Amino acid sequence: MLYLVGTPIGNMEDITLRAIRVLGEVSLIAAEDTRKTRRLLQRYDIETRLTSFHDHSGDVKVRQLIEHMRTQDLALVSEAGMPNISDPGHELIVAAIDNSIPVVPVPGPTAAISALAVSGLPTSQFTFVGFLPRRASERKKLLASVLTEGRTVVAYEAPHRLLSALEDIAQCAPEVEVAVCREMTKLHEEVFRGTAMEARSHFTNPRGEFTIVIGPSHRPDTDITDEELAVALTSLETQGISGREAVDRVSREWGVGRNRVYQVWMKAQKPRD
Repeated sequence: MLYLVGTPIGNMEDITLRAIRVLGEVSLIAAEDTRKTRRLLQRYDIETRLTSFHDHSGDVKVRQLIEHMRTQDLALVSEAGMPNISDPGHELIVAAIDNSIPVVPVPGPTAAISALAVSGLPTSQFTFVGFLPRRASERKKLLASVLTEGRTVVAYEAPHRLLSALEDIAQCAPEVEVAVCREMTKLHEEVFRGTAMEARSHFTNPRGEFTIVIGPSHRPDTDITDEELAVALTSLETQGISGREAVDRVSREWGVGRNRVYQVWMKAQKPRD
């Protein structure tokens, strides 16, 4: 069996009881950074053997771990957060599935979700793009695409590219609100809320790990169909949200007049022949 174990993204206390148990019970832990993982294991008195597994481990390492899992359980951990979420693990997970080895998630912290939760921006629909492209041309192309979808966008960025990324966001959507989250759960955790250019002025010397949450940049009202609004309303109502609140949220988050959203909702309430 392959366990995907979420580990702290900063604060060592952000680990579940289940994760501690699984890490102690498996026969081997495959870790992106064995030194960092060893410190975590020592913190919780876990003596399980470690082996290295990262983006450059290669097919031979994957085959070795598959052979191990034919008879014994394996836990996969990344340097921080959930394995395979902008972290190594995809090749091993696919190989395990292809070999009929059960893959079991042991959920833990994720910087993207933590940043989204504290951003203050709409969360009913969002797009996670991982790390933004390093090349400016590719980054601008991606931003131009995702920032017109009417959803909140979550991205990771390296400190030495943060200012350039914020400039590109400002070019694509100058008025859109962003939340730039630095060093989530760590001692110097910080969340800046404002426009992209305001954030650029704030982070004059970026240091640490950054997650950027970008609020919805709406298409013109005329480009949004009633069918899209109806799907959004239905999605909220299935979550137990009242019709009135669903109308308010869709109107606010999609940038569409409340009267129009209300008419779409009323139409959906009429019994069909």
